[in-house]
Amino acid sequence: MKIPDGDLLRSRVVGDLGVTLATALERRLTGYAVVEPQDAVLLGDETRGVITFTEGVPVLAYCTTSDRGGADALEDVRGPGPYSVDLYELDRSALAAAHEADGLRVSPGLPAERLTDDRDLVTRTRDAAPEDRLGGDDTDAVESFLDDESQIEAIREQAREEARTRAEEWGLTDALEES
Repeated sequence: MKIPDGDLLRSRVVGDLGVTLATALERRLTGYAVVEPQDAVLLGDETRGVITFTEGVPVLAYCTTSDRGGADALEDVRGPGPYSVDLYELDRSALAAAHEADGLRVSPGLPAERLTDDRDLVTRTRDAAPEDRLGGDDTDAVESFLDDESQIEAIREQAREEARTRAEEWGLTDALEES
């Protein structure tokens, strides 16, 4: 993946990537962030991730070390922090070719969901996303799963079976039969 050089807006070490994602969202940034996790910052590791944005909403993620994109790239850079982050502004047309790489794309809220504990940031990011970007959001898969009663019943039955097995192991079968 090749992204042209942008104009550096800020270069910081942050303890939480939510700061960077919120800054991009609030500025309605079109550009990218270069993220180096703790191992790179403290131990000289080469791990580096790139997250691109269009009007503050994440579009793609890529890890230069593992050569993986999308959700996998987010996992590669995820950690407890601190992170070194460079935030760049770039013209939308300069990102057009990179944004066509489907294997690198992320749903709008996924970076905030995977890299922070800030549920409000996840919601605000999804709310800011254009409608055509929300179709691939992870919430669709969850809603689809929850609508499938057979899958839910299968999980319930598996849980019941595991509970019975544990009760037998712990000698609690008499207590279960009485209740």
